[in-house]
Amino acid sequence: MDRIKKLAQNIKLVIFDVDGVLTAGTLFFDNKGQEYKAFHSQDGHGLRMLLECGLQAAIITGRKSNLVEHRMRDLGIEHVFQGYRDKRPAFKELLSLTGLKPDQIAYMGDDVIDLPVMSKVGMAIAVQDAHSFVRKHADYITETRGGRGAAREAIEFILDAQGLLQDKLETYLT
Repeated sequence: MDRIKKLAQNIKLVIFDVDGVLTAGTLFFDNKGQEYKAFHSQDGHGLRMLLECGLQAAIITGRKSNLVEHRMRDLGIEHVFQGYRDKRPAFKELLSLTGLKPDQIAYMGDDVIDLPVMSKVGMAIAVQDAHSFVRKHADYITETRGGRGAAREAIEFILDAQGLLQDKLETYLT
């Protein structure tokens, strides 16, 4: 755990996949093809906490959805890359936009299409119910399933490793 905590101390940006990470991975469509997604409110607040503590967040997802655009805008996440089944070009653009090095970035995913970026960052995070091959290549595996608070768990781990979590939590008592 000390090795993982050391990786987390260097993180300045966390990239999240959407389906299976910020949602439970189930895709809902009505008879007209309208898509629905359920986001966990604790994950959303965790993303706000991450930003409020001075770290950055980004989204790289293989699907395109107005729902994702709306939710991320609501949370204040400005780096949203949708429609990238190959996530490497979005990652490369994100490196250029932020000026960060790969070892300053964490990536949280659940499926094999996340591995090309997960294998290039400083901290690879998998949700508890990620594909077994993805878990095998993760530095940190959440105890919580995707879409059920796993993002919040990972965010709090990173903030705690950086000595930011307790002070942030204390602000809710004043």
